[in-house]
Amino acid sequence: MTKVAQKRREGRLIRHRRVRKKIHGTAQRPRLAVYRSNKHLVLQVIDDDLGVTIASASSNEATQRAAGRGSNVEAATRLGQLVAERAKAAGVDKVVFDRGGFAYHGRIAAVATAAREAGLEF
Repeated sequence: MTKVAQKRREGRLIRHRRVRKKIHGTAQRPRLAVYRSNKHLVLQVIDDDLGVTIASASSNEATQRAAGRGSNVEAATRLGQLVAERAKAAGVDKVVFDRGGFAYHGRIAAVATAAREAGLEF
């Protein structure tokens, strides 16, 4: 890992820890956690009190891989809608958004917008 990449990763982890101090998912309002890599996107709806994942969606799932690349805004929109549908099926209507230290821009913003439009309340 280059020095620049290492500094970016360390900065993101510092931001993530700072955000996580303030955000906590409960059974009534779980946390929608987003992880973004260069190739994929992973979304999880998490109840932090019990330590369980209620619903999840990933661009690495077979159906999502068949739908196209997982590293663009269109894939993020698809995943946002999918995780919202799965969360609503599990009985979750409200979540807190955990951007994971990533900037609220591009794929991260697309996930949030799609999940809101699919019926999740932030």
